[in-house]
Amino acid sequence: MGRGQWLGVAAVCAAALTCGVAAALVSRRTAARRRWNRAVAVVRGLEEGCATPTERLRRVANSLAIEMFAGLASEGASKVRMLLTCVDALPNGSEQGIYYAIDLGGTSFRVMKLELGSGSMVVNKKVEHQPIPEELTKGSSEDLFNMIAFALKNFIEREGGSAEGKALGFTFSFPVRQASISSGSLIRWTKEFSIEEAVGKDVAQCLNEALVRNGLNLQVTALVNNAVGTLAMGHYYDEDTVASVIIGAGTNASYIERSAAITKSRCLLTSELMVVNVEWGSFRPPQIPLTPYDICFNDGTHNHYDQAFEKMISGVYLGEVARLVLQRMAQESDVFGSSMNCLSTPFILSTPCLAAIREDDSPDLRVVGRVLEQQLKIQDVPLKTRKLVMRVCDIITQRAARLAAAGIVAVLQKIGRDGTLCGTTEARKIRGEPKRSVVAIEGGLYQGYSIFREYLNEALDEILGDEIASTVTLRVMEEGSGIGAALLAASYSSTRQQHSP
Repeated sequence: MGRGQWLGVAAVCAAALTCGVAAALVSRRTAARRRWNRAVAVVRGLEEGCATPTERLRRVANSLAIEMFAGLASEGASKVRMLLTCVDALPNGSEQGIYYAIDLGGTSFRVMKLELGSGSMVVNKKVEHQPIPEELTKGSSEDLFNMIAFALKNFIEREGGSAEGKALGFTFSFPVRQASISSGSLIRWTKEFSIEEAVGKDVAQCLNEALVRNGLNLQVTALVNNAVGTLAMGHYYDEDTVASVIIGAGTNASYIERSAAITKSRCLLTSELMVVNVEWGSFRPPQIPLTPYDICFNDGTHNHYDQAFEKMISGVYLGEVARLVLQRMAQESDVFGSSMNCLSTPFILSTPCLAAIREDDSPDLRVVGRVLEQQLKIQDVPLKTRKLVMRVCDIITQRAARLAAAGIVAVLQKIGRDGTLCGTTEARKIRGEPKRSVVAIEGGLYQGYSIFREYLNEALDEILGDEIASTVTLRVMEEGSGIGAALLAASYSSTRQQHSP
């Protein structure tokens, strides 16, 4: 074979090799594009499942308001419990003196000393935070309340005060069926707690007994939950406060109801008004489909569908929803490479991390990359994948905030402050003299997550319309649940003194 022929053969081989390499590259790129498209499809599916257009939110608000009406008619008639709190008088600014409070609602609790002057003036306030060891959230009620009483005793001693004859407010942020302002039996635990032998017990009495065991001469004057405490604080500063909402680790609402609108438990109604604890976390909005990530929740409860509203809104769960979505993306594609072991760990991605991802405004989304690396051990994530992760967090945040807004509208609708005459008309407009409605809000999700707050406020305006929205004010109450408990203790201790012989 001559030289020319060899050169021809070599050229053909080279061309074939080049074509082969090119085909392989095209094949790999096509496969990579398909894997990427599968990750994108996961996010698009999430977006469709979490959609909350304004009209849908109006229907959610209407459904919740109907459940609220039913819950006031009889026990067990509604998805929301509508618990009567026995609070029929709210602080009005005339309270004076020194009062104590304990605020229990999650994996930590607060002890508080509050000194009040006349004219809605908090003269002095001291607060201490105490963590609760995990074993006490699943141990015995006696051990839990002993620890709380011991912490209060040490707090009082460090402050150089005396517990003698002082009123105590106890914020206990779990569903309770109250028999009086100072007593109530635990219906069930939520969040991280599962002390089964405590269910059915009077939690105020449990604390009172622990206080005696620790040598403290004071007893619970007012037993409330965080929503009622926040409402009390809001009313202390502004008498136009008609409701309160908690949007933090958990979520709930309370509001002032006319006793005439309540047909159940008439024996508890002793005045014209009663504060109602909605317990809206158990609401399941029929207009909002459960996504695959909502359905596969397993937080240790017997019923994975329980507390649906809370799981879509509250801080305990939003990070976990995002983790489940990211896990599905990793299973469907290679967007996170081989580093996906941590994505299998429940609750490894907290809601503060979700918020940090969503609020990252750096050009290269370096905060997103840092969170993925530090929390999930996923390294060297390209920018386009970081953007996709941010989109996941945005979708979950937006659904949560907009559903919370619908919940607020439902409460306003129930008391005739949404412009629909308690839901009897579709048009929202002011009829007669405009009434100002203040909703007190507490919770780190609303207070500390600016984008969540913006989405909620935006949705509230959309649902209510400009005219009605202008009459509604959302007012943040810092440490409202604890301060409110102390204020109610002050209010009810004053009432008792006025009625004592």
